[in-house]
Amino acid sequence: MQPYDSIQTLFFSPTGTTKRVVQAIAHGIAGPKSGTSAAPTLRNLDLTYTEVPAAQIARKKVTILAVPVYGGHVAPTARQRLEGIHGAGGPAVVVVVYGNRAFEHAAVELAELARRQGFVPIAAAAFVGEHSYSSTATPIAAGRPDAADLAAAEEFGRRVRQKLDRGDLSPVDASRLKERPTPLFATLRFIGFALGYLCRQKRNPVVYLPECDAARCTHCGRCAAICPVGAIARGDETHTDPARCIRCCACVKGCPVGARTFYTPFAAALSRNFARRKEPVTLL
Repeated sequence: MQPYDSIQTLFFSPTGTTKRVVQAIAHGIAGPKSGTSAAPTLRNLDLTYTEVPAAQIARKKVTILAVPVYGGHVAPTARQRLEGIHGAGGPAVVVVVYGNRAFEHAAVELAELARRQGFVPIAAAAFVGEHSYSSTATPIAAGRPDAADLAAAEEFGRRVRQKLDRGDLSPVDASRLKERPTPLFATLRFIGFALGYLCRQKRNPVVYLPECDAARCTHCGRCAAICPVGAIARGDETHTDPARCIRCCACVKGCPVGARTFYTPFAAALSRNFARRKEPVTLL
């Protein structure tokens, strides 16, 4: 993969789904070490908990930019943290991870952001990860990315490697990354729910936040440690700052005693209407 002999991953992944996809893609790009050639170096930059100072990625690195999708868009916190990273005209792979509903504008937005930051998007992909609202009662892409997803991610990485080996640095048009279809009835049913929800919110606004069962909470501090935006204070783990919370549900999924829960009417609607498995889509 000369001269692109190093890989840089940049990702935002509160519940770990995006991170797992990125690692599989990077493994595919790196490929097995052959002969006496050195394996490509790999550097992971986790933007989940760190606002990285302004930095520039060397032109000879292959960069993987990966973010979760929030409501069909690049997660705002991920966007803010990526804006401090600049490329130098080097190739980038843009990846969005969504909860089995739709990625909508996210891939195009991430590709545009990559270009503005000085990267050349040579590949794009959308993978499915367990939705942040998923629970035992309302499963939404539960357990994903699974083994099949990770195998597809690694294969995608190998195809990126082949493109680089050919010396092909042609940019891709992320708008050509097409959604997997959802049955029409399920789509219409979800739209009806969403419109009704917006009407109810106009009449009687409700702010949905993760809740904590004080009787079960052991004040271990894990929720505070894994919250990517500091919405939970150590020593005051039963409360969540509504001004900071991004509803990523890292605190819910990471609580070792199950003291944290998150209720939103969207969870049941998503679980009901988007149960059919969607496969990853890629573009090279």
